[in-house]
Amino acid sequence: MSNQKQNSIVDDDNWKAQLKLPPKDERRQTEDVTATEGNEFDDLHLKRDLLRGIFEKGYVRPSPIQEKAIPIALAGRDIMARAKNGTGKTASFLIPALEKTDPTKDVIQVLILVPTRELALQTSQVCKELGKYMNVQVMASTGGTSLKDDIMRLYSPVHILVATPGRVLDLAQKNVANLSNCQTMIMDEADKLLSQEFQPLVEQLINFLPPQRQILLFSATFPVTVKSFKEQYLQQAFEINLMEELTLKGVTQYYAFVEERQKIHCLNTLFSKLQINQSIIFCNSVNRVELLAKKITELGYSCFFIHAKMVQAHRNRVFHDFRNGACRNLVSSDLFTRGIDIQDVNVVINFDFPKHSETYLHRIGRSGRFGHLGLAINLITYEDRFSLYKIEQELGTEIKPIPPVIDKSLYAA
Repeated sequence: MSNQKQNSIVDDDNWKAQLKLPPKDERRQTEDVTATEGNEFDDLHLKRDLLRGIFEKGYVRPSPIQEKAIPIALAGRDIMARAKNGTGKTASFLIPALEKTDPTKDVIQVLILVPTRELALQTSQVCKELGKYMNVQVMASTGGTSLKDDIMRLYSPVHILVATPGRVLDLAQKNVANLSNCQTMIMDEADKLLSQEFQPLVEQLINFLPPQRQILLFSATFPVTVKSFKEQYLQQAFEINLMEELTLKGVTQYYAFVEERQKIHCLNTLFSKLQINQSIIFCNSVNRVELLAKKITELGYSCFFIHAKMVQAHRNRVFHDFRNGACRNLVSSDLFTRGIDIQDVNVVINFDFPKHSETYLHRIGRSGRFGHLGLAINLITYEDRFSLYKIEQELGTEIKPIPPVIDKSLYAA
């Protein structure tokens, strides 16, 4: 064997030995993330500096969605991918985005569209962590923050822009965000991005991209709007569907029949009986979120709340503090259901039961992240009984009556 080849093998061993790996996650995982074909990140022919970021983030091997999407995205194909929340969807588009970005070119090369400010901040943060050795400049840009700050930031190089549609369209129309060299557009939570509220903005944005661009769509649900968008903009898209069943395998679902006035008492009982790492409690209105948070605090439990009518800076602080474990319980409106990834959440409680199966799916997907175990508990009033039946039918899932004692191994392993 030549000296040069021997040296490169030594180098290969050295770079892995020098990685600063986080503690290994020993929690049990379900096949939503373990049913892979056995590929390793090393097999994907990624830049070494990207691999360093991947391993130091704690990723061990690709999940099924990553295994399928990354090679196709790297080959330049459009993708329409359907995968459950909490299965590694974000990294399945961030890894190819980072791999294809050339940091020596001072132009926006990837646009990542997301429907909420919180998801933009989270996605850009994960992108920075994965790309920390690559010198790729990542920027988050959302409504509710200073437009002037964004304009100033865009005078410096930005390679990957993570944004909500309204803000980036504003910047493109003002000729501040130049998307003429942006070869890849990624849409996360595409069903929401193609709702009536956002679709016209997304279609206007596409006109700012070069004609030979790549579009990647990721979502847990694909309503009709997504299919018609695909026919117009992604005729040759590669389709990935990892959604034979819609609910997460690791999430055990229960309901408790209660009268409205019993709900607080029921919640108090759950808090005392369950082994909660962190919980998210959902209400159907902003007003009820604040009232419930006040009641939980009065019961003597630590509690934050978050909803869409809060000032953005306050929302960011609550999200950041909850994620860092400053508080055990978070009361939320549906603002918080999409894509938000807090690994320690093992219990979701629907204090108010949702009307739509899509909302239910996104809510319970906040527990059982990345194939771990979680619990979803639904407080059901007489008026909710039809919604319960409808959601069970549409999702092909069973929500069982709550037993007197819940086996800890189902959610606290």
